Amino acid sequence: MSLQIGPYKLTSKLLLAPMAGITDRPYRDVCRQYGAGLAASEMLTSDPSLMQTRKTQLRLVQDDEPLPRSAQILGTEPEVMAEAAKFNVQNGANIIDINMGCPAKKVCNKAAGSALMRDTALVKEILNHIVNAVDVPVTLKIRTGWASSSRNALDVAKIAEDQGIACLAVHGRSRFQAFTGYAEYETIRQIKQAVDIPVIANGDVQNSEDASFIFNYTNVDGLMLGRITHGQPWIFKEINDKLSDQFLNNLALDAPPHQISKKEKIVTTLEHINAIHRYYGTDQGVRIARKHIGWYLYNLTSQDSVLLTKLKKEIFTIADATSQLTTLENALINL
Repeated sequence: MSLQIGPYKLTSKLLLAPMAGITDRPYRDVCRQYGAGLAASEMLTSDPSLMQTRKTQLRLVQDDEPLPRSAQILGTEPEVMAEAAKFNVQNGANIIDINMGCPAKKVCNKAAGSALMRDTALVKEILNHIVNAVDVPVTLKIRTGWASSSRNALDVAKIAEDQGIACLAVHGRSRFQAFTGYAEYETIRQIKQAVDIPVIANGDVQNSEDASFIFNYTNVDGLMLGRITHGQPWIFKEINDKLSDQFLNNLALDAPPHQISKKEKIVTTLEHINAIHRYYGTDQGVRIARKHIGWYLYNLTSQDSVLLTKLKKEIFTIADATSQLTTLENALINL
């Protein structure tokens, strides 16, 4: 069965996780190209004084993006966040996603992100204000809790359902774990059993074997892919294809994976970097492109540390967009 959020039936049960400084328009486009069923914006501040800055404007969803367009907002004040939700809907968002999962210190030190899970009364107030402020589906991203000793995600999930949240994504780590250790899925399984809204599992999905295990163990409605997509957006297609074969034809998971050619990967890489240059302008685009180039090289060099270091040193010193793209193309062709 397909995954549905409000009136929107998604084309895939695999979603792209919102990631600050990463899931911009070019990144969302390339991940959708390979089968991400939903690609939310990187988190947007609710601070009204920053709404018109170039940085915020570039992070907004775009009118020409395919539906549904999801914008993630971050904040601590219910009224302010409700206004931010309305602002994003007015600027093209069809879904509002609330960030209560970010573990970053600069976010948690302001009592935002996953820090909000320490105050369930405030969580309820925020959700109530936002759901009643907009006429589009509102989704929520949380963690298992503030710490391993205080896993309250189940309580927050029930509050979310009661307040009208349309879909809940749960990262299988506490805030204190950040991205260390291993994600656990027992909490997510319990949440799925306890609520009737769609539940999305997030954390440590590396391949189709992980995806199959999580689906079978938790019975969730979808999976959210984050860091594993860096430098390999085609992983959406690889996992989607493998799971489709397994579910439809009962094939073993150790069947040969669907192959995406080296040529296609190179073309995708170059198109993505070129899109970054166009979106941000050549000067800023060159700088932003470097981290993506590093991730693509990491995957396309089969993690050869010596070769990776050599190529990064060569490409990262380039300040001209055309030269950056040409040098990258030559490097990839000669791998």
